[in-house]
Amino acid sequence: MTQKKIALINDVTGFGRCSVTVELPIISALKIQACPLPTALLSVHTGFKNYFMDDFTDRMENYIDSWQKNNLTFDAIATGFLGSAAQIEIVRRFIKNFSAVVIIDPVMGDHGKIYKSYTREMCRRMRELLEFADLVTPNLTEACELLGTAYPAGGVVSDSELATMAANIAAKTRGGRVVITGVTLDLDDGSNISNFIFDRGQINIVTSKRLGGDRSGTGDAFFAVAAASWLNGENLIDSTRKAADFVTKCIAHAEKLNLPCNWGLPFEEFLTDLI
Repeated sequence: MTQKKIALINDVTGFGRCSVTVELPIISALKIQACPLPTALLSVHTGFKNYFMDDFTDRMENYIDSWQKNNLTFDAIATGFLGSAAQIEIVRRFIKNFSAVVIIDPVMGDHGKIYKSYTREMCRRMRELLEFADLVTPNLTEACELLGTAYPAGGVVSDSELATMAANIAAKTRGGRVVITGVTLDLDDGSNISNFIFDRGQINIVTSKRLGGDRSGTGDAFFAVAAASWLNGENLIDSTRKAADFVTKCIAHAEKLNLPCNWGLPFEEFLTDLI
């Protein structure tokens, strides 16, 4: 028996419960060794007014080179926030040099808007990265950007539209698996939030109650549970359901504690539920 290892290519943020700070403990609770490859170091995430950031682009290749010289291997590579076109190219080379399952969370934007740090070149490069993906987990904004299509009015979309989008994204990947996260379906009254699953042509929807407002790190927590559970052999439906249930539980507790939205999810109190 061997323990699975996953390389986490994402930023490391000190306060705000997002990125690697969220992913590492959750993936560890699911009995997978999490190995961070930092893209940046932040004191707090950019949802705070004042933050310190140290860009790691110039150090990433030496970091990767050390892993190679030590003959390290990984069962999976997971990508998150990437801060530049240069970083995307570094990740591309990293994936080609390490034989592993590739899970891409294309952290590009939300609510119909691309993040200010993202350039047109970065969006183009992210589309090119899809060819290596075994699983992709975009939100609706990112799915539209990956396809070069317009964001639907009000962020409301039909299941048939999602099926077309997911199939078109899957066609650009090697694995044919896509989960479009956090969507509002046109037949819903807005009280629910759905995750649309496309697994090599098979379609399913996992729906949860919508609670509270947007909270930092929600997508990271969802991604960590879903990706690790799937890597552990669970099917994509069960992995997505487990992730949605975990996030819903954390959001409900955050609302109970009246935590500021940029403080993220109090996931620590529920880690043992994943075991």
